[in-house]
Amino acid sequence: QVQLVESGGGLVQAGDSLRLSCAASGRTFSSYAMGWFRQAPGKERESVAAISWSAGNTYYADSVKGRFTISRDKAKNTVYLQMNSLKPEDTAVYYCAARTRRLTVRWYPFQKAEYDYWGQGTQVTVSS
Repeated sequence: QVQLVESGGGLVQAGDSLRLSCAASGRTFSSYAMGWFRQAPGKERESVAAISWSAGNTYYADSVKGRFTISRDKAKNTVYLQMNSLKPEDTAVYYCAARTRRLTVRWYPFQKAEYDYWGQGTQVTVSS
């Protein structure tokens, strides 16, 4: 089995920063890409950022460009999401996702269907 465990969420004020971590583990685990998604109450789960495991290519939703940074530590099978200048609209449960299948010629880092495993989420609340 593959397990993803998020950490780092919390309650902060607008303008503050948080760093989320997602540690992946599992037998024969191999990740080709990992991403962060978020879901606010009553809203659909949406992509925040993604990163290809090998080359480290990054992808960001327009709403977080310039504020969030995704990175990974290959040796630790861990991805991070540095969130700066947080806004109330960033409030959501943040989920880590991993793709363990080989990437096709074209893949869609913002689509949930691209990922095989999901963490249980960590709550991020930004007050104004």
